[in-house]
Amino acid sequence: MSVKIVAPASCEVRAVIRFFCAKGSSAAEIYRELSLVYGPGVMCEGKVRQWCRDFKNGRTNVHDEERSGRPSVQTDEIVSLVDQKLRSDHRLTISALADEFPNLGRTTVYTIVTEKLGYHKLCARWVPKMLTDQHKEQRMSSGREFLNRYRQDGDDLFFHIVTGDETWISYINPKSKQQSMKWRHSTSPKPKKFKQTPYMSRKMMATVFWDEKGVLLVDFMERGTTITADVYCETLNKLRPKTQEKIQEFRWELFNHPPYSPDLAPSDYFLFLHFKKWLDGQRFENDMELKNAVENWFNSQAASFYAEGLRKLVKRYEKCLEVNGDYVEK
Repeated sequence: MSVKIVAPASCEVRAVIRFFCAKGSSAAEIYRELSLVYGPGVMCEGKVRQWCRDFKNGRTNVHDEERSGRPSVQTDEIVSLVDQKLRSDHRLTISALADEFPNLGRTTVYTIVTEKLGYHKLCARWVPKMLTDQHKEQRMSSGREFLNRYRQDGDDLFFHIVTGDETWISYINPKSKQQSMKWRHSTSPKPKKFKQTPYMSRKMMATVFWDEKGVLLVDFMERGTTITADVYCETLNKLRPKTQEKIQEFRWELFNHPPYSPDLAPSDYFLFLHFKKWLDGQRFENDMELKNAVENWFNSQAASFYAEGLRKLVKRYEKCLEVNGDYVEK
């Protein structure tokens, strides 16, 4: 019965590799022999191949070579100084920090920044507008109003909500990079995606009104017109017949929506987000084809889909209050 050797020294394993390599064994054969005696976790096959190449290229030493790098000097004082530098300029790179501390190696500086201080680089995210204190207070006021009403009515509140917004729809919508991804081998040629010239004149604006059960109205603006108070009122007049029964059954109220707040508008943070994903890769030849395809998509979504979008508003307003009126993350 064979007995495996537990926790061998690294130099011992390398000496065995050198022995079998001199004997003419292949790296795969050596890896199998090592796994039988020391266990499969003693060294990965790729590392065995690397050592075989080194020994074939003339290396004889099986011990670790001495490193010429600077000694680690991660004292509390040094860590504090690095922290002060980063706080004074959060855009400093690791190389720039290393220049500030010539006695530290670049690797040491990186370890201090990421492990000791816990810093990570984050990209800035785009927001619609730099909110003022007044804007934030308006957002919080709207949030408190909505949440107070929700606490009073519960989920019945969503039976009464009708919301709407407008969005541009292009006739030619290239696929996103994510949609263009395909399974390929690592050795396959890297695919190319050619940039297409946008057809800025070939687009149409759609105004969509919806509630928790589905779309109530999809209205397309005639090309060449713009959104004005008169145009919007005309759209609302089209909406009224479709919701006459709701108006008679329930009292129609208007929730105050704060300015510059697409993150609190169900059409922006939910409905149009999913719609735009479907739109990627779509191509329309004429107005009628575009209108039919768009209306079919909105009408094909289940009632639970629309209900989910409205119910997300509760958590978004709660988050808005938690961050003192600032923009809400996804």
